[in-house]
Amino acid sequence: MRSAEVLLSSNPTHHRGASRSFAIPRTRRPLVQAIAVALPLVAACAAQAQEAPAADDATRTLDSVTVTGSRIRRVDTETANPVTTISREAIEATGKATLGDLIQELPAIAGNATNPNVNNGGGTGASAISLRGLGEKRTLVLVNGVRLAYNDVNSIPASMVERVEVLGDGASAVYGSDAIGGVVNFILRDRFEGVQASADYGQTTRGDGVRRNYSLTAGHAWDRASLVGGVSYHKIDEVSAAQRAFSRDALNLVNGEAVKQGSSATPYGTISFNDGSAEAAALADAAGCSRVTLDSATGAGPTSQGDYHCYDATADSYNYQPFNLIQTPQERTNAFVLGSYRVTDSVEAYASAYFTKTHSASVIAPVPIFAIGDNFLVSADSYYNPFGINFGADRATGTTYNTFNTRLVSLGNRKYEYNTYNLQTNAGLRGGFGDSSWQWDVNAGYGRVRQKSVNNGFLNYAAFNQAVGPSFLDSDGVVKCGTAGNVIAGCTPINIFNTNDPATVEALQAIVVNPVATSTYTVKQFEANANGDLFDLPAGTVNLAVGVSYRKESTSTRTDELAVADLEGLCGIIEFCTTVLTGSFSVKEAYAETLIPLLGDVPFVHSLNLSIGTRFSDYDSVGSTTNSKLAVEWRPIENLLLRGTVSEVFRAPNISELYAGIGGDAASAIDPCNGYTGGNDVACANVPTDGSYQQADPQVSARTSGALVAGYDGLKPETGKSYDFGVVYDPLWAEGLSLSADVWRINLVDTIATVSAQTVLNQCYANSASAFCPLIHRNDNGTIYYIGEPTVNLGQLWTKGVDFGANYRLPETAWGRFTASLNGTYVARYDINPDPSDPGTVVIHNAGKYTYSYGNFPRIRALATLNWSQGPWSAGWRVRYVGHTSIGSTDARQNLSADSAVPAVERAIGAYTYHSLQGGYDFSDWHTRVDVGVDNLGDKQPPLYYNNNANNGNTDVTTYDVLGRYLWARVTVTF
Repeated sequence: MRSAEVLLSSNPTHHRGASRSFAIPRTRRPLVQAIAVALPLVAACAAQAQEAPAADDATRTLDSVTVTGSRIRRVDTETANPVTTISREAIEATGKATLGDLIQELPAIAGNATNPNVNNGGGTGASAISLRGLGEKRTLVLVNGVRLAYNDVNSIPASMVERVEVLGDGASAVYGSDAIGGVVNFILRDRFEGVQASADYGQTTRGDGVRRNYSLTAGHAWDRASLVGGVSYHKIDEVSAAQRAFSRDALNLVNGEAVKQGSSATPYGTISFNDGSAEAAALADAAGCSRVTLDSATGAGPTSQGDYHCYDATADSYNYQPFNLIQTPQERTNAFVLGSYRVTDSVEAYASAYFTKTHSASVIAPVPIFAIGDNFLVSADSYYNPFGINFGADRATGTTYNTFNTRLVSLGNRKYEYNTYNLQTNAGLRGGFGDSSWQWDVNAGYGRVRQKSVNNGFLNYAAFNQAVGPSFLDSDGVVKCGTAGNVIAGCTPINIFNTNDPATVEALQAIVVNPVATSTYTVKQFEANANGDLFDLPAGTVNLAVGVSYRKESTSTRTDELAVADLEGLCGIIEFCTTVLTGSFSVKEAYAETLIPLLGDVPFVHSLNLSIGTRFSDYDSVGSTTNSKLAVEWRPIENLLLRGTVSEVFRAPNISELYAGIGGDAASAIDPCNGYTGGNDVACANVPTDGSYQQADPQVSARTSGALVAGYDGLKPETGKSYDFGVVYDPLWAEGLSLSADVWRINLVDTIATVSAQTVLNQCYANSASAFCPLIHRNDNGTIYYIGEPTVNLGQLWTKGVDFGANYRLPETAWGRFTASLNGTYVARYDINPDPSDPGTVVIHNAGKYTYSYGNFPRIRALATLNWSQGPWSAGWRVRYVGHTSIGSTDARQNLSADSAVPAVERAIGAYTYHSLQGGYDFSDWHTRVDVGVDNLGDKQPPLYYNNNANNGNTDVTTYDVLGRYLWARVTVTF
């Protein structure tokens, strides 16, 4: 077997690739029955097919290992499982600041994975992995084969990682729930001699985005024991959206042109006379328009209608972008320790633990006020109301009045600060059974994640509602809340029509609250595993791996009393509400996996192996399920491998999907009722039918919730089947070359999803009898009050594609050693049917497209590297390719137009290629190595997706580089 020291695969026998399913059976029994029938038949056939090799054919013994995707120990690491291995040397050569930065560049990553560039809806410092674009919940992350407690790979200390194995195949039969898109397994350094210190520094060529990394690792190995430990510190500075041309303005695509158009919640206030009353109609006639804004906000504020002019979104809307971030700040401290001790000659004790503290934040513009959406009433009887009509909503009666939006810039930006504490431990015993081949392992693990968020710049709802209610000028010359003879004590009236007035600012600051929320998650897990040889067949030895496990997950959330949400997601704090909940579930599992050598060393069959596995899982929350797999490895000749796997996959509801409370969401969505003239009075309830209705803002209020809070107690696992077919060829005519291709396909049913606001609107508009329609809540004037986004089993998902790879370790020359690699993924299909029970449902086609709800799926992604080394010198060139994609759709039923004013517009986004260079020199006499590098050499800026399509910085921050050219340097000293 050959090896090549390439960037993404230090061993080219590990290849990405997975093939996904063609159909999804409703029952789990057919594959299980097929396995039961196949076992005795294949054993009998193999025994009759050939004679056992002579004993002297076995000239040497190789160490057996387990590779991610199987529990079987074996000599071959090139198996039916398509695995990519990223070595420690490859990790260091990229110069990446975090493991998340590294993994998210893999071509198999797509969709909407979280990373520190996500500001609006992010800020925790986390990076998640979304293999096949199936989402982070369908990618299983392991550390030394044990489930990661916190699905943030940045929390894993990079200095403790020996290598990363990425399985691009469904593996529920091996690992249980979540392993649908694949598995990412971080293998830790179990042995290290000496002390190693490292420091690196980086920044953009614009002088921002500074990062600092420091790490110290020490270890020693004795005859019967080993110990490795270390600490690290990591800090990244924030980068403001105002510092880049593409992100400094809120841009919308309107009638084919990029228009600076932000929020209708402006510092001067935006008012619509639209409640249908005669008074509102008269005001609109007097103004010459139905929507007005204040000329200025100086002096005593507006005293009459003459102080307002007709609202122009281009000229008057609020540009919130300069206050946002395109890189959120994070500061992370890690400590880890790993050790082992050989208790006897056949029993070894081992343990590992690491702790990570992360301080991070996100910053967004000052709190906006949407009187109707936030459900408060600006009274017609307010002393400061120059119009004499009501604005907003009367929560007590459910009546909505005229629209009033404003923004409290005098209170400063909203800031979400997170402190996340992550502890993960694992300890166990492993050994063998005498002189037999059987080995066993018993281990227990504990993980605890505590996240505290302090949220700055919000308002006490009750106090604010009183302050903008009825008020009057009392006989003592002081304006007071309430009415004459019924003054509200402790209340200061607020002139919401002039939020910059000093008295108003003082009154607002007096009711500012900074709510604190704390969530705690714990997982306790236990495993007992054994594997070894069963019996010999003429082609080899039958291996078996078996095991049992138990896992319990618990969660709890607490928050300030004012922030506790009611059933509509409303609470005592404007713009920040959550639910106090606790919950837990447990699962018991048992698995078995066998490897059966069928044929070997016969014509056209150098080797033929069959792997069979099954896993039984029993959840106290959603019941039991059995999932199995069949895998075949056929080598017609020694250097050609044909492989295929069919696997049943599943994902049980995770703890947040079961127990998450009601939360607010500012979702991007285009209302299909814009310009409504009739036809669907369910989806467009209360919307005028004269064609005049236009959505005021591309962001709508939404309420997310877990299944139980939404009243949906029937949440069950999502299920499916994956097929994988591949070929690996190591040609004899090109020593060091390895080629691979894998076709993958996945189908899922009963997918668990938080339904997006856009999906709710689209499906109900397409079919007024849709189950989505009750989730739409409109005001009396037809504007959207809020949209429910519950977590439910509902849809189907189909995706398929091809992985391809080439790795070449060239013969050594007088000019040094060269290695090259190319790895890529082609996505042929990614379709989602949000509601298969509805014949009128609109299937969403994502392949080759970007959508806000599902993320980005370029047809082709690729990563190529060229590395060189000679003596103490080394250099590398890395090329990342993101293929063509598009925003919007020409299918009007999908309501995904790229243009906010024109329906059914699709806009092409060109391909992007990023180049990075790295070089290093090893000063061996000083035990010191110096590396320098530049990322995004061409300083490419990301494409414009526009604010009406994307929610962060006018672009897709999860796919493209947003910082530009980045320089870094690192010094490593080893003692």
